[in-house]
Amino acid sequence: MSRSIVKIVEKTCITIGRVLLGLYFLLPGISKIPTYEFTAEYMTLHSIPLVSILLPITIVLQLVLGIALIIGFRIKESALILAALTIFINVGVHDFWNEYPNTDAGHETQNFVKNLGIFAGLIVLSAAHSVSQWRLFPRTVSKKD
Repeated sequence: MSRSIVKIVEKTCITIGRVLLGLYFLLPGISKIPTYEFTAEYMTLHSIPLVSILLPITIVLQLVLGIALIIGFRIKESALILAALTIFINVGVHDFWNEYPNTDAGHETQNFVKNLGIFAGLIVLSAAHSVSQWRLFPRTVSKKD
């Protein structure tokens, strides 16, 4: 395969992966708005403190940073913040080691492990922010790069 085809395939793959990770956060951020009360109750059930503050912050982060990943803006920073958010959500809400009424530990285990995969994808993306990708806002190269 020619070098130019390889570059196009690499650029396409990382762009598709970045957009899909962005959608993974954007869509749940949107869905938390009409289900706000249910989500707040679920967080309270899992003993999350300050739900009235943390839930709106979570929604804003998922919406704004999900869009940032989709359009290719501040990829490294967006991916790292979402990676941290994913770990906090994982430990706080998908705590399969605790028992809650009407909660399936197997399902929470599955969500926990899935989120570890999302976390891994985000940290890889944060390290690959300088790899050639299609972006709505092209990256400007600074002297630090």
